Amino acid sequence: MNTRWISPAWRLHRDEQGVISILTVFAVLMLTALLGMVMNVARQIDGKIRLQNAADAAAYSGGVMVARALNVLAFSNHLLSEVMALTALMREGRDQHSDQYVPQILSAWETAARIFQKSPFPKFQRLGRAILQQTPLEQELADAFSAWAKATSELILPTLEMILEQEMIPEFERAVVRAYPDMAQQAALEAALANGRPDHGRGDLCGVIWRTGSHVMPVGGAGESFRSTIPAVDPTDPSHADRQTEARNQRDRLASQYVARWNNEVLQFFDRRARMCQYAVLWRNFVDGQQFPPCGQLKQVLTDYDRNLPHLIRTPRRAIPEGTINQHLDDEFTWVGVAYWNKLADFAPRIFYNPMPASSVAFAQVRVFVPHRRLVWRHHVPGAEQFGGMPGNFPPLPPPGSGDTPPPATTASESWDVGRQPGVSERWDLLNQNWVAQLVPATNAWIPLILQQPPQVPGVDARRYRLPNVTLPMDQILKISTH
Repeated sequence: MNTRWISPAWRLHRDEQGVISILTVFAVLMLTALLGMVMNVARQIDGKIRLQNAADAAAYSGGVMVARALNVLAFSNHLLSEVMALTALMREGRDQHSDQYVPQILSAWETAARIFQKSPFPKFQRLGRAILQQTPLEQELADAFSAWAKATSELILPTLEMILEQEMIPEFERAVVRAYPDMAQQAALEAALANGRPDHGRGDLCGVIWRTGSHVMPVGGAGESFRSTIPAVDPTDPSHADRQTEARNQRDRLASQYVARWNNEVLQFFDRRARMCQYAVLWRNFVDGQQFPPCGQLKQVLTDYDRNLPHLIRTPRRAIPEGTINQHLDDEFTWVGVAYWNKLADFAPRIFYNPMPASSVAFAQVRVFVPHRRLVWRHHVPGAEQFGGMPGNFPPLPPPGSGDTPPPATTASESWDVGRQPGVSERWDLLNQNWVAQLVPATNAWIPLILQQPPQVPGVDARRYRLPNVTLPMDQILKISTH
């Protein structure tokens, strides 16, 4: 037997040099595969988080723009009524109807004062002298106020009348209703795009805000001619002519309130220190005509510019059938934001494979509403009530030497309780400027249909995205949805 060939083979079998290199190769291959798996999982998780953030941002950004549009309309409605109130005040400043009656009234006071001076009673004699001293001062005050009102009217009245004559405020409101849906859609696009950088080869992340209800379509664009996204109507539109009386009554009532506020502001000296001449009473009657309606400047302004009507909420509360409030909120004040992103390319695709052929899609829901008043601490002090603060705070004390007499002693103790914030409106109308937007659980029944629609918005190529085939009804989607 020839052992010359057996000895080298035996030595090679027992030789352990270089084994660690072979093990290292297999270990590196395994670690590389694990690293690829980790990187794929991490990239998928990162993409999912950023996609959902984009959907939330798109929905919220669009909802904020709608809430802002409603607040702008509410502000403009107030502005329209205040312009009419100021126009009535400026017209009275121009016409000066009150001036002709002041000398007659003060002359009557002087006649009475001379009679008082002839009285045998000293106090009536002093009263007569005081009246004679006061009447020229009040006449001078009335003349100064009249001159100021006339000069102010010459500067301001032409501008106010031009605003009303050209219906600038109603036209601005129509522009708001037309423009803000497109602004909401653009805000959704930009918010989604910001969450898609870097894109890692997936292209631009697209965000679209959708309307719900039977008119499922993107916010803005041609769909606005069918039904506006902003839940407001123009009473001058022939299709909403039945709301003109409501709009007119709302405008007139608010204009009367603004007239009263302006009168209280400019006439406070006459109300407190110069009552004899009755200038404040005369001015108010000629401006608002409360006691003598034919004399009211405000009534004439409202008649002259009757087509200046405020926008109204689309569906008033009285027109919503009982038991359908939630459905009404879903149709009128709820929108769905959807984010679209192309499929993520796999890292080391020959080792790992993403079986999903469609683009990634995420959605979120936003609602616009008027919130309830906040809960605040109410501090009850005998004879007064204060809001805010913390239990245990001391009530404010008068400064030393102010001369204020302390309140009478009482056995009633101070108390604290919780109540609603005062002076904040909760009305769902277009006089309330407290509209807000908030993300809410995505439960709208139209979400499955929305997810089947391509992103049909200007500037977006819908062919870039391959939509998933969502055949599940909404009740089953809610079982697997985390939002």
